[in-house]
Amino acid sequence: MNLLIDEPPLQVLPSLAKELNSVDKAIILQQIHYWSQRSTNIHDGHKWVYNTVKSWHDQFSWLSEKTVQRYLKQLEDDSYLITSNFNKAKFDRTKWYRINYDKMTSREGLTVPTKGTDGPQPKGLTDLTYTRDYTETTTETTNNSQPPTPLKGGLSLADATKEIISYLNQQAGTSYRASSKATQRFVHARLKENYTVDDCKKVIDIKVANWKDDPKMRKYLRPQTLFSNKFEGYLNEPMPAKQPPKRAKGYLF
Repeated sequence: MNLLIDEPPLQVLPSLAKELNSVDKAIILQQIHYWSQRSTNIHDGHKWVYNTVKSWHDQFSWLSEKTVQRYLKQLEDDSYLITSNFNKAKFDRTKWYRINYDKMTSREGLTVPTKGTDGPQPKGLTDLTYTRDYTETTTETTNNSQPPTPLKGGLSLADATKEIISYLNQQAGTSYRASSKATQRFVHARLKENYTVDDCKKVIDIKVANWKDDPKMRKYLRPQTLFSNKFEGYLNEPMPAKQPPKRAKGYLF
């Protein structure tokens, strides 16, 4: 392709932009279609795409996060998108999306030939060849895929996870496995939000200092708590001051 700037492009479909009265929403819907074609998350006979608002914003960086969130909500309200929640963790409210292809085919001027499980053939909304490729935050890609570029420090996602979990086990006296899919899901989610290995170690240090000697709290020194959506709050907590050793009653040292 003869591009002005050497970077992977996103596509806009004129008829779809006209239908939605928005170029931005047309691009967003096309990108969700792109991921739907590659998704292995199938529920109730439909392919679903799982992403946080921040992850969507990374793909549409010329828009603010609030604007991306508003457009997604508008597409949902207008029945172009169907949402649900298949997250295993109850506190995880990240939405799952699928395109309402019935809505698409019912609109005049939009031709979406369907074939197979919930979705058009690649030629339906567009030829997918030139759609920009970002990493979808699905349980499958989070567990098995590497990010498009190395993390800060040159570590791969897998190596960074091993380092973080090894550090947690060392500091907290635990024995979590970096190969566990449940553990990877929480750690990878934070690393893909551009938090660093050092950020993760800092949270471990803070919460170990707070919780390790507390019989009621030490059980929470686990990946699903430390690297949950409360991570940023933990990261900004001050490190507890070290307490001087207690003196035995009746003696002076």
